[in-house]
Amino acid sequence: MSLYNAAQYLLFLAIVTLCVKPLGGYMARVFCRQRTWLDPILLPVERLLYRLSGVDSSVEMTARQYTASFILFGLVCTLALYAILRFQRFLPWFFPAYFTTLLTPDLSLNTAISFSTTTTWQAYAGENTMSYVSQMGGLCVQNFLAGAAGLAAGIAFIRGLAKESSQTLGNFWVDLTRSLLWILLPGSLLGALLLVAQGVPMNFHPYVQATSLEGAKQVLAQGPVAALEIIKNLGTNGGGFFNANGAHPYENPTPLTNLIEMLAIVLLPAALTNTFGRMIRLPRQGWTLYWVMVILFSCGLAALHLSEQRANPTLHSVEAQRSQLQSGGNMEGKEVRFGIGASTLTGIATSNGATGSINAADDSLTSLGGMVLLVNLLLGEVIFGGLGTGLFGMVMTAAVPVFLAGLMIGRTPEYLGKKIGPAENKMIMLYALAGPVTILILTALAVGTGAGRAGLTTNGGPHGLTEILFGYASCFANNGQSFGGLSANTLFYNFSTIIAMMAGRFGLAIPALAFAGLFARQKIVPRSTGTLPTDSISFGVLLTGYLMIGTALSYLPALVLGPVLERLLFRN
Repeated sequence: MSLYNAAQYLLFLAIVTLCVKPLGGYMARVFCRQRTWLDPILLPVERLLYRLSGVDSSVEMTARQYTASFILFGLVCTLALYAILRFQRFLPWFFPAYFTTLLTPDLSLNTAISFSTTTTWQAYAGENTMSYVSQMGGLCVQNFLAGAAGLAAGIAFIRGLAKESSQTLGNFWVDLTRSLLWILLPGSLLGALLLVAQGVPMNFHPYVQATSLEGAKQVLAQGPVAALEIIKNLGTNGGGFFNANGAHPYENPTPLTNLIEMLAIVLLPAALTNTFGRMIRLPRQGWTLYWVMVILFSCGLAALHLSEQRANPTLHSVEAQRSQLQSGGNMEGKEVRFGIGASTLTGIATSNGATGSINAADDSLTSLGGMVLLVNLLLGEVIFGGLGTGLFGMVMTAAVPVFLAGLMIGRTPEYLGKKIGPAENKMIMLYALAGPVTILILTALAVGTGAGRAGLTTNGGPHGLTEILFGYASCFANNGQSFGGLSANTLFYNFSTIIAMMAGRFGLAIPALAFAGLFARQKIVPRSTGTLPTDSISFGVLLTGYLMIGTALSYLPALVLGPVLERLLFRN
């Protein structure tokens, strides 16, 4: 590993770590209704919105009411976006000469659900499909709303763990409003200005036809790129304005914009660990979760970097791989302006979150490099993860080793001073089983049917299996990135990926919020000598070990038949 790449990785983690406490404290003040420096500007706007919508901000909701509001909001957003996509040809800024992908009913529905669940799975090329109205009034707006809804659910989950003898988790509409006004809008405004300063376009100009030096004609797409680019990362969405996503020079022109965009993905989910510690009044609990995330993130960085730097094992001895003009390693599918280092950082940051904002072609990674990203997706949004959803994903996962440790010492498991009884265990098991059941069944269905195999237009065998498995894992993780060899714009994949996306969004949020509701009703039990300390190094090691072993037990056969077998075949 070169000094430059090592410094890049360390700088990224150092910036994230330094921002965790101030950002976490700011979000805690926002959602605990404490004073912030934006209050003089935003409080009047908040009160006006409540008056117009008829929301009583003093009324709190039970877990069931909060969950119903979360689901209903997602449904309304999906229907509104579906309508915009279906009627975009009648709306302004529609350029029929350039929009070559037909927005069929099944593709429109898939896209609407994709953006309303923060998955932003794109079975289309953005610049050849979406008008400016669809991009800004549909996709960009939905990136704000879906990201804010996820953050609201995460905050409600934290409240449930913090409260005692309470039946409520807060008010969804209040949390949604505060997520938008105090978190996402200011962050997006600042981020968009930084991106525009670096050359990211923000206009409504018609597409430009240019002539290259060789005389070839080329269409240069224009549009409000900066506005969509920042919120897709800050709201952990990921859908690109262009088909090439973060590899396109309009979306991501420089290494600095790449660093800004990756920080936008990670900063808020990382800071939520500090918000969690503050709201439950046990800061060490939040830091324990954060350092587990950092360790797993760092392991992913090292594994992906080494895999890509070693490149194709059949070419390992070829001297042409390394020279004064070539640094060596696997540069296939990567942008020269980023190289292996920035591509590795982006691959790990995006696959660990719910933001598939890639800057390289996943399908061109080495077999083991692709497996690193796949394992991150299969872990289930626990390494930073999505905005709000990543935090409750890690806590729900941490409850499993707490339960196992309790069984080993013969005590009723406790977490944060509250008992994990039969009702809580049911929610934990529903959460833990949702991923393997959804991903593996859909993968088996795709591999076992002609309609599923028809999507493998360029690869079969182990790599083809990896493409399918990766696609469903990405949809379930509400991530959205994919291997390019899978042609997903078919009836089969448009509807089967909808199942994965909805299971990953609502199939996880429902048991998580129910778990929080059950915890909110309990009183905190004082610590005793038999209490398992969940803010210690030993628990961090236990949690890390469970994450790796649990993922292996669920998915190891599929990984062996996919990327592992592909790697072994290189030796023959």
